[in-house]
Amino acid sequence: MRRGRNWFFLGLLYAGYYLCRYNMSIVAPEMRDELGLSKAEYGKIDSARSGGYAVGQFINGLFSDGLGGRLSMAIGALGTICLNVAFGLVSSVNIAWILTALICIRLVDGYAQAFGAPGMVKINTSWFQRRERGRFAGIFGLMIQLGLFGVNYLGPIIVAGFSFSVLVFTVDTREWGWRAMFYIPPMILSVLLVLMWFNVKNHPEEAGFTIPHDDDEHGDNHEERLPLGYVFRKIASNSLAWINAGAYFCTGFVRTAIFSWWVLYLDEVWGSGKESELYDWLKFLLPASAVAGSMLSGLLSDTLFRGRRSPVAAMLYAGQTVVAVAAVVVFDQGSSLGTPVLAAIFLTALSFACNASHSIIGTAAAMDIGGRKMAGFAAGVIDSFQYFGAIFGGFALGWAMDKHGWPAYWLSMIPFGLLGTILMGYVMITTRGKDVKGG
Repeated sequence: MRRGRNWFFLGLLYAGYYLCRYNMSIVAPEMRDELGLSKAEYGKIDSARSGGYAVGQFINGLFSDGLGGRLSMAIGALGTICLNVAFGLVSSVNIAWILTALICIRLVDGYAQAFGAPGMVKINTSWFQRRERGRFAGIFGLMIQLGLFGVNYLGPIIVAGFSFSVLVFTVDTREWGWRAMFYIPPMILSVLLVLMWFNVKNHPEEAGFTIPHDDDEHGDNHEERLPLGYVFRKIASNSLAWINAGAYFCTGFVRTAIFSWWVLYLDEVWGSGKESELYDWLKFLLPASAVAGSMLSGLLSDTLFRGRRSPVAAMLYAGQTVVAVAAVVVFDQGSSLGTPVLAAIFLTALSFACNASHSIIGTAAAMDIGGRKMAGFAAGVIDSFQYFGAIFGGFALGWAMDKHGWPAYWLSMIPFGLLGTILMGYVMITTRGKDVKGG
């Protein structure tokens, strides 16, 4: 029960992070129209957050091992609250260099949010044994998608506007328009931050419990903090950390291609705006398929593959490649096979695959590699590469679509699926029959 309470409030806070992370994609059409942004310019803003997040993960993962996960997550939440509000305010000012300003704000916001994942992984490595971490990764994916569900379902309500009272003041959000997505989610995150702070403990020992860790080579003293130089050298010299990071780079591109662009894709290619039935279906199916993929992949890696992550990940990347190739064939400009329903099916299948690999590589494998003393930096190294991939899924993909149109959308995903399959296949083959952490 105590572990459930710890994870519940920790997971809610991380879901709140995602309310402030995917809030831009849901208002992309309105934002682009008002500010006159091309796809490449919109992609630059999106990539700026990914770039800040990538650098921040690498740095903040190390800090999380020193500061502790609880404080790290609080710092990240406070940062993103302030920077989201700043984004909304600055976007309403008529200045010549508004694009540069928005890029810079989103860049720093990405850095602040990069305290979240290492902090959460750091805490939960102490609360979960190795054979439980795949299932934890599934729950991790669920909490992420709660944030996306919140964006998809609360977003239209928030943008439409409403009024509420605070003490003797009445606040009417109807005049905020799409900018409300940068004001209301930070308010929600502020409440979740307070709840997390008073309910979460860094270690089970702080709550009066002990959980044995048979894969921890540095002992069970939860108060011991290894020198950061040692942590850096230990993780940086682990080849499996870098191979997993390379595969995560591939996940980052495809995941961003789906969640940052799907609203624009429906609107421009199929004429299915936010009032359409197809939009209503996908705003449910994309996060639901992500949850299903996260939960199933974690369960299979824990049980069928006895704590090994690479066999499941290799199958997911291979499946992702097959779906992307099928989409290229079906939506070829000379083909009459393509329909909006098929587009929704392909998007849902890709969401399942890339979010499943997202959970078991960036979470379970990172926990296995780092253990409770070094999980923060292990998660930071691996997760940083996801967001280097996300940079390409923002600006580079936007540039490619400006130049070659939407056919570049599906085609771009194929090489990342192939590379992920090769990397995870290599890990699966080289660690077969061995008890290797991170294999």
